[in-house]
Amino acid sequence: MESESTHPDGEETPRTISAVDQTLLLIHSDDPSSQIHAAQEIRRLTKTSHRFRRHFSSAVPPLVLMLRSSSPSATEAALLALLNLAVKDETNKVCIVNAGALEPIISFLQPGSSNLQDHATASLLTLSASSVNKPIIGASGAIPLLVEILRHGSPQSKADAVLALYNLSTYSDNLSLILEAEPIPPLVDLLKTCKKSSKTAEKCTALMESLVGFDEGRTALTSEEGGVLAVVEVLESGSLQSREHAVGTLLTMCQTDRCKYREPILKEGVIPGLLELTVQGTPKSQSKAQTLLRLLRNSPYPRSELEPDTLENIVCNLISQIEDKDQSGKAKQMLSEMVQVSMEQSLRHLQQRALVCTPGDLPIASCASEVSSK
Repeated sequence: MESESTHPDGEETPRTISAVDQTLLLIHSDDPSSQIHAAQEIRRLTKTSHRFRRHFSSAVPPLVLMLRSSSPSATEAALLALLNLAVKDETNKVCIVNAGALEPIISFLQPGSSNLQDHATASLLTLSASSVNKPIIGASGAIPLLVEILRHGSPQSKADAVLALYNLSTYSDNLSLILEAEPIPPLVDLLKTCKKSSKTAEKCTALMESLVGFDEGRTALTSEEGGVLAVVEVLESGSLQSREHAVGTLLTMCQTDRCKYREPILKEGVIPGLLELTVQGTPKSQSKAQTLLRLLRNSPYPRSELEPDTLENIVCNLISQIEDKDQSGKAKQMLSEMVQVSMEQSLRHLQQRALVCTPGDLPIASCASEVSSK
């Protein structure tokens, strides 16, 4: 007799497959209560299983039809089932959009949709991860509603909206649509309140970095009270990836119009954070931080041979321009620490080099012996 439990290798037993078939029959039936029960079962089974997401792909059309039901229970059950079907499944993501799910999902984004707004935002976040869906969602009218959720949504829906907008922004034609919805003020508000090392802060700054590539984005950020400061705070205490996007945002602004944006960036006390990035950031962050430091001093061009264009000289020049004593003192301390870290790194590098043997240093037999003993 065959076992009715799951086999050790993860394959479904006859009982499990029978349950799948039964659920599919119910979701395709004309009985509303049976459909709701089936949608709830699909949601449960697809929560953690990619295999079940494949099995239930044929349930997408009836679930999309349920989204248009007048029954709140039916729409919620269908929306949650579709959300789980789309997670980590590119084929289902595309099928859900092609089946016409966007129109009802977008209607749930409207104010007053209560808990459906949160579920709809999460659904759009998942669907927008598909490169095929990005232009379709951008053209659907969802972007202004996602930005509105940034302003007035629940904490979770705001976080999901940022990630959805970031996903959509990676399709270049969507960037102008995002800018038209004026997202900078709510993005700044979110940056001020969220944990600086969070995924939300990371996607906020990533989206900001793309938006300041446009004049409207740069103007909006500097016009927003505390806008540049919010980016500087992420640069100082965000995750490595967030800090990379934050310094990229400021660098883009300064490279575009140094005369216009140099002072707004300097006055927010950016120097200590930039100094730390030059030695502790990602390789991209280090390079961007050094470039930005050069652009922030009085003259971005190399000076005479009497004052070499070293990072230390650049920073000393910048510190002399800072009128705020607290900022100046902090910058000097950071410079001292940066030099110390740099010296320690250089010493370790020299020690490592001294331990490395090359054919020119020792006989071949000795070299082989050193390598094999590692």
